[in-house]
Amino acid sequence: MAVLLGGKIALITGAGSGIGRATALIFAREGATIALSDIAAEGGEETLRMVKQAGAEAIFVRTDVSKLAEVETLIAKVISTWGRIDCAFNNAGIDGKMAKTAECTEETWNRTIAVNLTGVFFCMKAEIPHMLRQGGGAIVNTASAAGLTGSPGLPAYVASKHGVVGLTRAAALEYGRKKIRVNCVCPGPIRTPMLGRLLTNRPEMEQRFASAEPLKRLGEPGEIGEAVAWLCSDAASYVTGHAMSVDGGYMAK
Repeated sequence: MAVLLGGKIALITGAGSGIGRATALIFAREGATIALSDIAAEGGEETLRMVKQAGAEAIFVRTDVSKLAEVETLIAKVISTWGRIDCAFNNAGIDGKMAKTAECTEETWNRTIAVNLTGVFFCMKAEIPHMLRQGGGAIVNTASAAGLTGSPGLPAYVASKHGVVGLTRAAALEYGRKKIRVNCVCPGPIRTPMLGRLLTNRPEMEQRFASAEPLKRLGEPGEIGEAVAWLCSDAASYVTGHAMSVDGGYMAK
């Protein structure tokens, strides 16, 4: 049976839970060899165990993507282990604390931008030189539906995800002739630990999120992972600079 990512060396950041873990298992199913990364070592090691149990070759490297030196160490480990990096899913992110713009603290702003936007920049900065040397590659960044529209109460998160969309498009234009494709996924409300924290003791919020979706339900992490696997594969060879909504139809309204 043909697989989407057979023979490819892949990197997934934020692999310790949620979308990152689900994507790692899909990549394993689709034949990839996988480098997993997360700041949470316990979650990352658990994903590593699951991926190996699924039959994939994999390693885990604890990394804080907001620190360039740690990202460079991560990429160096991938290259020293397998010699190349064919596709990267720059997925690590945080939600930050809810507050209106005037009440958003400097600490929340700085940390959210550092992880969600600067972290994606650091990852691409370290990944792209290797892809240039090997003659191409595919990068997928995690943005959000909040990167395409406003969302009250999360100004730093919204700004960071809009930034990811813009950064994705800039890099796609810069490196398309060098056979490096750069896209991003824009998930809607997905049933992840991050969303779970927002919904804690607020069951009415889940129904509100679901009712706002044309499909009338929350998304599952694997539904994002399937889109990422396709974007990283040769099947998406003519797709670059695209901010793909995987949001139950929310952005179509």
